[in-house]
Amino acid sequence: MNPFSSGTRLRDMIRAIRACKTAAEERAVVRKECAAIRASINENDNDYRHRNLAKLMFIHMLGYPTHFGQMECLKLIAAAGFPEKRIGYLGLMLLLDERQEVLMLVTNSLKQDLNHSNQYIVGLALCALGNICSAEMARDLAPEVERLMQFRDPNIRKKAALCSIRIVKKVPDLAENFINPAASLLKEKHHGVLITGIQLCIDLCKVSEEALEYLRKKCTDGLVKTLKDVVNSPYAPEYDVAGITDPFLHIRLLRLLRVLGQGDADASDCMNDILAQVATKTESNKNAGNAILYECVETIMSIEDNGGLRVLAINILGRFLSNRDNNIRYVALNMLMKAMTVDTQAVQRHRATILECVKDSDASIRKRALELVYLLINETNVKPLTKELIDYLEASDEEFKEDLTAKICSIVAKFSPEKIWYIDQMLKVLSEAGNYVKDDVWHALIVVISNASDLHGYTVRALYRAFQTSSEQESLVRVAVWCIGEYGDMLVNNVGMLDIEDPITVTESDAVDVAETAIKRHKSDLTTKAMALISLLKLSSRFPSCSERIKEITVQYRGNLVLELQQRSIEFNSIIAKHPNIRSALVERMPVLDETTFMGRRAGSMPSSVSTSTVSSINLPNGVNKTSAAPLVDLLDLSSDDVPAPSPGGGDFLQDLLGVDVSPSSNQPGTNHAVQNGTDVLLDLLSIGTPPAQNISSTPDIFSSVQDNKAPLAPLDLLLSPSHSTQATPPRDASVIDLLDGFGAKPPVVPENNGSAFPSIVAFESSNLKAVFNFSKTPGNPQTTLIQAIFTNLSSDIITDFIFQAAVPKFLQLHLDPASGNTLPANGNGSMTQNLKVTNNQHGKKSLVMRLRIAYKMNNKDILEEGQVNNFPRGL
Repeated sequence: MNPFSSGTRLRDMIRAIRACKTAAEERAVVRKECAAIRASINENDNDYRHRNLAKLMFIHMLGYPTHFGQMECLKLIAAAGFPEKRIGYLGLMLLLDERQEVLMLVTNSLKQDLNHSNQYIVGLALCALGNICSAEMARDLAPEVERLMQFRDPNIRKKAALCSIRIVKKVPDLAENFINPAASLLKEKHHGVLITGIQLCIDLCKVSEEALEYLRKKCTDGLVKTLKDVVNSPYAPEYDVAGITDPFLHIRLLRLLRVLGQGDADASDCMNDILAQVATKTESNKNAGNAILYECVETIMSIEDNGGLRVLAINILGRFLSNRDNNIRYVALNMLMKAMTVDTQAVQRHRATILECVKDSDASIRKRALELVYLLINETNVKPLTKELIDYLEASDEEFKEDLTAKICSIVAKFSPEKIWYIDQMLKVLSEAGNYVKDDVWHALIVVISNASDLHGYTVRALYRAFQTSSEQESLVRVAVWCIGEYGDMLVNNVGMLDIEDPITVTESDAVDVAETAIKRHKSDLTTKAMALISLLKLSSRFPSCSERIKEITVQYRGNLVLELQQRSIEFNSIIAKHPNIRSALVERMPVLDETTFMGRRAGSMPSSVSTSTVSSINLPNGVNKTSAAPLVDLLDLSSDDVPAPSPGGGDFLQDLLGVDVSPSSNQPGTNHAVQNGTDVLLDLLSIGTPPAQNISSTPDIFSSVQDNKAPLAPLDLLLSPSHSTQATPPRDASVIDLLDGFGAKPPVVPENNGSAFPSIVAFESSNLKAVFNFSKTPGNPQTTLIQAIFTNLSSDIITDFIFQAAVPKFLQLHLDPASGNTLPANGNGSMTQNLKVTNNQHGKKSLVMRLRIAYKMNNKDILEEGQVNNFPRGL
């Protein structure tokens, strides 16, 4: 016989395919077999139709196309015999799905088989319908399925219930037809039928509120009785699993009780006793018992409040954490995270066990336990828990250090009780895992240090000690060189010694050694080296005796291949050598930053003891008030097309700190837009984030006045030279020149102009607040618009802590003056003003547009409102 004729047995084809040594041989065998099956189909060979379909199913499972055999399934289903129907229905479920149009042709055959006298054929039809039923088939065949739920044979009732689940999911409108039949299945004694009936009830409750209410009133007591009977039932060999009677039925019953008890106090009261019995009587030494306990805990957590039961459930989860099985510990951690929302104190009792899970060898358990510890921490336990986490940081795996470091930094920033503790913990983290600390963390630390004026000496000494032992940690090196540059004289003179620290002897040369080591480290990146150069410049003023040594260090980078370092080296050497008269003023200490100015508006979850920039960002739907303030990064929105300009009272800490306007300069050729390019705020503060000019000869705004026959001056020579201090061409960045002893042009004062030719507009109005904009122009400068914003309180409550912020697209520049106050009296009995200056670089082509954000307090509640102004008068 031809091995690939239609009469080839299935086992022979499988043997031939498995004997193939290459994929090409297998494809050849399948291709020949498919050709033989096609020929048999064309000949309408009834004798081998079932065999051909069986072979097609095997070929389909290998991944080859078998669509040409779909009609053979329908022919076999239409046959009279059970063997043919069995192969036909199996092929139907395997080769087709509900999206196939050919499936519509089988509806009539299914209806006939559902009414067949042979219960096995009825079972085949129910099985197929439950697997591939479409919405159209569900509507046509739902009455037959509903009738079969009362069939005499339990296997048919079970299959009808499973088929009903698919029908209800496909057509939720049919759910009401199955409510009474499903409720009747809950009284079944046969466990298989009872389990399927319970699952049908669960799905009915999900899609129909009517079904939920009916089952809650009529079936809750019966389900509690059934569960009690199962819990107390004697040994039954046919249902026993590890000494527990039918744990699958236990779990289904608990799930249905959870659905019925959720949101209903009466139903929850009915099931309290049986839940307590399941929780206390179920043995936890076998996996089946643990599965039941887990479902019991989830049910207790979901139903209406019962404090005693919840404590019992959380104690069960605490026992799970001591289990050797990783899966059990993982699900326990998951459930404890949910329990944190309902009973924090009960979870706190298992804090030590949870902390041990952070040190587990399994990565998934470590991460989940760390998230749970983060939720557990509050103001009362932050110190011991942080100590445990930092102690583990040293021994933790490299791949886990990044997550652990991020959580510790967030915890310290969020719950720090005092600044000295915050600084100590952050230095420990930087010493152990400084390479894993993100930039915004050490930025925030620098700002907090600058604000803690009474801890400057303590901090710089602590950083010096840490640098001696952990100089390989990049973030620690950056913070250390910044602090030594700022407070190096306090380090040498032991200023501000605290009782808790030991005396330390540091010479001026030792302080310079730190910056020199940082700049010469092979692993130091551009940011660290640039910060080290700034530190050296400041130390040259703090320690005049070391000026020559510092000059020798910085001069080495005059020819550096990195243009940023090369430029800094040239400029700093110029300051040291040629401008000693202004050096001390140029590199004096950064002014102390006020905490409230730095934070702007503190998020509701942040404590008031420490100011950091690690507040998480918030997403505000349109028209929805948020009780927490936007963070600084969101406020500045450096990476978007909108460049906001926060008011000085609301978070523009760089402007207050440097005393310069940090808004981008006008968009002219050669202008260096550090802020528009998304340069990091703190890097810009440290003067290391501004990209250097790529070609000095191509910057006409600074060098256009240099004579043709003269060599171009170095940037700082030009800036500091009296003959070039008043050029007609505007400087590249007024804020930089202001730093160099105030050579920049002063910003114009906003004049009062009440006789404007432009009409006033209502820029923002809500139920609480109204903002009106008045407009005026400066003579001879049509690009610049002066706006006076007048704010009025429309509510009957006083508004306090008022902060107004605005954002504009990149073609606009915006400057905000401080508001006239931060309190608005109720009922419009007073107003507050704030002046804005907007420069339109595309005046005449594009109109003004502005986004507003207003934060304030009313009745001790933080409110944040947003809006957009598009109705500016023409000509602005």
